[in-house]
Amino acid sequence: MTVTTAAVLVPLLPALAAALIFLTGRRAPGFVQPLAVLPTLAAAGLAVFVAVRQGGEEPLTAAHRLAPTGNDSLPIELALRLDGFAVLVAVLVAVVATCVQLYSTGYLRGDRRYPSYAALVSLFTAAMLLVVYTDDLIVLLVGWEVMGICSYFLVGHYWETGAARAASLKAFLVTKLGDVPFLIGILALASDAGTFRISTIVARLTSSLSSFELSHPTLIALLLLAGVAGKSAQVPLHTWLPDAMAGPTPASALIHAATMVAAGVYFIARLLPVFTASAAALIVLAVLAALTMTGSALAALAQDDIKRILAYSTIGQLGLMTGALAVANREAAVFHLLTHGAFKALLFLAAGVIIHTAGTGSLRALSRLRGLKERAPDAYWTMTIGLLALAAIPPFSGFFSKEAVIGAAEHAALDSGSGSATVAGWIVLVAALLTALLTAAYAARLWLVAFHDPVHARPEPLPATVVHEDSTPAMTTVLWLLAVPALLLGLTYRALPDWLDGGSLAPTLTTSVLATAAALTGGLIMYAGWRRAYEADAAVDPGPALLGPLFAPAGAGFGLDTAYRTVFVRPTRAAATLVRFLDRTVIDTYVRGAATAPGLLGTLTRRAQTGNVQTYLAALIGGALVLAVAAVLVAAGG
Repeated sequence: MTVTTAAVLVPLLPALAAALIFLTGRRAPGFVQPLAVLPTLAAAGLAVFVAVRQGGEEPLTAAHRLAPTGNDSLPIELALRLDGFAVLVAVLVAVVATCVQLYSTGYLRGDRRYPSYAALVSLFTAAMLLVVYTDDLIVLLVGWEVMGICSYFLVGHYWETGAARAASLKAFLVTKLGDVPFLIGILALASDAGTFRISTIVARLTSSLSSFELSHPTLIALLLLAGVAGKSAQVPLHTWLPDAMAGPTPASALIHAATMVAAGVYFIARLLPVFTASAAALIVLAVLAALTMTGSALAALAQDDIKRILAYSTIGQLGLMTGALAVANREAAVFHLLTHGAFKALLFLAAGVIIHTAGTGSLRALSRLRGLKERAPDAYWTMTIGLLALAAIPPFSGFFSKEAVIGAAEHAALDSGSGSATVAGWIVLVAALLTALLTAAYAARLWLVAFHDPVHARPEPLPATVVHEDSTPAMTTVLWLLAVPALLLGLTYRALPDWLDGGSLAPTLTTSVLATAAALTGGLIMYAGWRRAYEADAAVDPGPALLGPLFAPAGAGFGLDTAYRTVFVRPTRAAATLVRFLDRTVIDTYVRGAATAPGLLGTLTRRAQTGNVQTYLAALIGGALVLAVAAVLVAAGG
């Protein structure tokens, strides 16, 4: 099998599986699980095959013309580009999707809507793999939008609940808000560059032999950035992601670790020269990254639900990735994308086991239960590994990738060659170090409150009425499979440059010491707060004491949802109410009048048709008399 053929099959297999499940899921439910797991597993194997064959080699491209656009120089092509970035991200997507499908066979067993869920996960996977492999902007847009509709249905899987319905609608609308300027940006970029081919655009912008420049680089970059902010949940379009936790936990793992939110970061990495063509766009990206990573870390410290903590954590880690892109280092961004995909999938799936076992994801409720880590030891130990990776404690994977990001920011900050790059570097560096402290703090809070008994408190045993059911072997197997890359993937920092752009990803001494010290400080501060809170009054959560007056606004996402309701939702609803009033009271009145008047005339005419000859003669004579009188009056007046 050729590399090209294998690459075509990677997104095609889960897409075909989705189609078969949609068509046969209700009539043959016994085939749903094999169709969900086996094609995705085969796609993962093929993705690994493509990565091994293509990694470190010259990029491989192939294209087939799909449709003309009216401009011979701008055809839409089914084009593939297999470089180190694409093949590595494809392995991440396929492996995490396989783990999610396997885990879901246990987590959603007995769910009557499992067939549609499995089909949507397969379609979601296929769409993301299309985004990863394609070299055409329009084909990428197709995968981009298919992911949007899949996320809408998956977030709203439990549509009987109002929270799930509202969350799915919010996710759809917020991401669409970013997709409108994103589409305009794609068309503007293609119009300027004269092609939809990503590799051609990048080559023209980076070649020393080409004099090509974009006509409006800042405008194009900002339009594209709006779409990225929506998909990758960056400020100010990040508010949909915490609410999306209303969907099934394995679907959340897929969205957070390998699809949807990763698409925006990957898109910027593929088209980084477009963004580096505008110094202003990089400054904007750096500011948004800084606000995203620090604000989301503070918000995570104030959440009570495990999944919402992890959701804000995802937003912050995506902010780190966009921070690396803001200092023009796509290697560090993609390295952190890979490690984050492993440990964040692990964290969500471990959280699913905890919720499965205890019947709740509330830290307040979990803190009153005793024996959770004994009842769910696999979830406890694998979540511990995931949280250590998230907190960037060496030698876990998150340490190496986060250090690559911070090292890239340090290099840009200390580089005197460009004023804008230096500013962006300092912004990202300071925010990343602060985020390292906050990340370790909320990771420690989750671990301590959920799993460990307080010093002087008297926690309640885990009641049998609270326990839903034990996790299945499939669920626990997936946890340990993901624990391996969460622990070891960072050690690939020496080999990855050969697959990527060749730059070093090794940790630097200064930032390693600073970031590790910040992480340890955050963890120790949280531990001290946890001990103090329990020893003082057996309170459940040390967060309020540590955040102080920031706790309430951070818990509410700093009021952004309230601001959006005030600025956008309420005026829109008021306008809709006005339109409904005008439509029903004004326009419908005229419409009904236009229909009523002929009806009345018809009624009068019908009543006049009595069939009585005497009546007709009387009416005729009366009419003749009226006409005669009128004629006499007119003549007299004349």
